[in-house]
Amino acid sequence: MTQPEPDPGAPPPELRQERIVALVRERGFARVTELSERFGVSTVTVRTDLQALEGHGRVRRIRGGAVPPGVVPSERPFEVSARELATEKTRIGEHAARLVTSGDTVILDVGTTTTAIARALLARTELTDVIVFTNAMNIALELEAASPRISVIVTGGTVRPLQHSLVNPLATVILEGVNASIAFIGCNGVDPRGGVTNLNLPEAEVKRAMLRAARRRVVVADGSKLGEVELAKVCDVNEVSLVISDRTADPAVVAELAVQGCHVEFAL
Repeated sequence: MTQPEPDPGAPPPELRQERIVALVRERGFARVTELSERFGVSTVTVRTDLQALEGHGRVRRIRGGAVPPGVVPSERPFEVSARELATEKTRIGEHAARLVTSGDTVILDVGTTTTAIARALLARTELTDVIVFTNAMNIALELEAASPRISVIVTGGTVRPLQHSLVNPLATVILEGVNASIAFIGCNGVDPRGGVTNLNLPEAEVKRAMLRAARRRVVVADGSKLGEVELAKVCDVNEVSLVISDRTADPAVVAELAVQGCHVEFAL
């Protein structure tokens, strides 16, 4: 893979990285976009810097930027995340729902973007004989109004109130016997090298089971998540059939994903 070209007039990488570490320590969190503007370099260059610094244990990469090493970011409630990039998530949901046809068996993961898919499926009144497996209690309730056109099967498991999700024990048992047409998986990061990742370890385990249970594997992620790496790896990017995102995604990251064999579509 070719490395990004150095930006003219930018500080030398060693000096820039020292200043990045100082900022992260001082503020407790530094955004990729903020660092890009501050040092006059591309966001790809900043992410390369953060990856190098993380490799030496000097920062910890999280969605949107970096924190000091050893800091574990808190998980935001579903209701808080739902307010962020709501328009983009709605468009991604509608784009994803168009991939479903009558008679399909669908796996629908927990998350705000996958909830947008559920709402788009509900609006497609022409769909019939669709079966949806989900580990999201709120999605099951969203789709209840579509019965009997859409039948909903909840995976079961242990409740995580923060995301209204169901996790192990027992959450993956039913998925072992499923051969679904398509799975829609949410995440906190999609990175060419880091893969598809999630902030929460128990939910990542269920996501892996969902991918194994589907013939077509689709990751839905708004543009802010492309190029980010979180705690729990779900899979490599070349293990998914498609990533659906939006035009806020960094074009350089999208190009790197293509090099890794990962196709990205933008919801319009």
